[in-house]
Amino acid sequence: MSEPDHTANRLLNQRMYTPAQVAELLGVDTSTLRRWRRTEPVRGPGFIRLSERVALYPANDIETYLRARHITPVA
Repeated sequence: MSEPDHTANRLLNQRMYTPAQVAELLGVDTSTLRRWRRTEPVRGPGFIRLSERVALYPANDIETYLRARHITPVA
């Protein structure tokens, strides 16, 4: 299986979240997610742009984003 096929299969087999769901999860407004998607470099969790107005967020990208921001307190 080629790399693009593998990537497509991986994305198709995971849950996708809408911007409203991600905004609620992260505690930000949907306008913040929209701004993050439009900045260079792109900020926030990775996403799939289906059209100029429609984006979906794969569960793995949300998890990666949150893990990168996890801070473990020093005892």
